[in-house]
Amino acid sequence: MTGLSVATWNIHKGIGRDRRRDLDRTAAVIGEIAPDIMALQEADTRFFGRKGLLDLDALGREHGLVAVALPGGSPAHGWHGNVLLLREAEVDAVHRVDLPGLEPRGALIADLHHKGQPLRIIGTHLGLLPASRAAQTRHLLALLAAMDKRPALLMGDLNEWRAPGSAAFRHLATHFRDTVALPSYPARYPLAPLDRMMVSGPARLQHGAVHDTSLARRASDHLPVKAQFWLE
Repeated sequence: MTGLSVATWNIHKGIGRDRRRDLDRTAAVIGEIAPDIMALQEADTRFFGRKGLLDLDALGREHGLVAVALPGGSPAHGWHGNVLLLREAEVDAVHRVDLPGLEPRGALIADLHHKGQPLRIIGTHLGLLPASRAAQTRHLLALLAAMDKRPALLMGDLNEWRAPGSAAFRHLATHFRDTVALPSYPARYPLAPLDRMMVSGPARLQHGAVHDTSLARRASDHLPVKAQFWLE
């Protein structure tokens, strides 16, 4: 059994509550968390071409985290703003997923081995409209059903304010379980559990928590969510 520190965070393109873009502050919060695996959302510019915002070399040098590289190279760090950061993992395959809906949304899937154990990480940022989220979860599950079976961890900003009885969560519940759902938005007075984690296969999540520090509250409009992930 291997325990991993995992986290997800919508970094809001590095723009904090003071309306300043400060990626050093973003990196400092990531350092506070010190994850083994982290999913970031809104880590690239959105308009006039996707371009990465983070200093990936510094994240690797100072925190030991390496971003999952996109096939073919890209000025963006992730896919539709989704970035996966890993520590001491071997990546087997990377899948870029375009999700349906009115807004440009996507998911990044990394199949990897951590200390010899196969694992699948899915980082995503779902749409604002309930109908879009329902279509996006159906599409994502159809892709996962065609892949080989391995323990999976889904993390991201799922933009779901409502109880898990929504259509999107009914779809996800057919494949995932052990949801970590804690109030993470807005950062100043967190009320809504928009940022979530869930697992499938022989795995479980424990000790879910919001990373609520003074720096994290200033760094984005979302707070990070973290947990311990166990492969069994």
